[in-house]
Amino acid sequence: MGKRDIHINYRWVLYVCILSFILSILISSLSSLLLEDVTLIIALLILLVIILIGIIFDIIGVAVTSADEEPFHAMASDRVFGAKYAIKLIRNADMVSNFCNDVVGDICGVVSGVSMAIILARFGMIFNFFKMSYMSIIMSAVVSTLTIGGKAIGKSVAIDNSLFICLWVGKILNLISDRTGIDFFNDKKNKSKRNRKADRDV
Repeated sequence: MGKRDIHINYRWVLYVCILSFILSILISSLSSLLLEDVTLIIALLILLVIILIGIIFDIIGVAVTSADEEPFHAMASDRVFGAKYAIKLIRNADMVSNFCNDVVGDICGVVSGVSMAIILARFGMIFNFFKMSYMSIIMSAVVSTLTIGGKAIGKSVAIDNSLFICLWVGKILNLISDRTGIDFFNDKKNKSKRNRKADRDV
């Protein structure tokens, strides 16, 4: 067996690292500000929202990697809004999955842990009937269970409804692109890569 060439997109790796750093700071700062002057119920709701964001992005990442782009070509020819962006998502499934599952998912995991620590520190007096160490263990277990259980359910939902999810994400990206002029995927670059691949195959 011959050696397989391993192609690493160093530009994408650098971009993801920088983006992860910036998003971590922004999300951590935002969650800290939100948790500063709120009641315990609101603080727990904010923690649940952070966990839910991680689960939703995990669903998107799985849906994109498991979807087939063929049905979207028919939709695109019928001018279905979002279909072209759904095709772009699937053609860039590796980067989309990396961003959704790894970048956003891991950041939400870290931020949920930080948020839990802030909640324990702020509302320690309420938890005095338990030792704080026990309360920390219980909350860690609950957060882990919600995250892992939610992602396990989400993966099944993503695989069974991959076309629906990809189309709706495509619609959202299409709408943002139309309003802001942002091109989330470099079509020219992707086309040139496909053309070079086609030339090699010939």
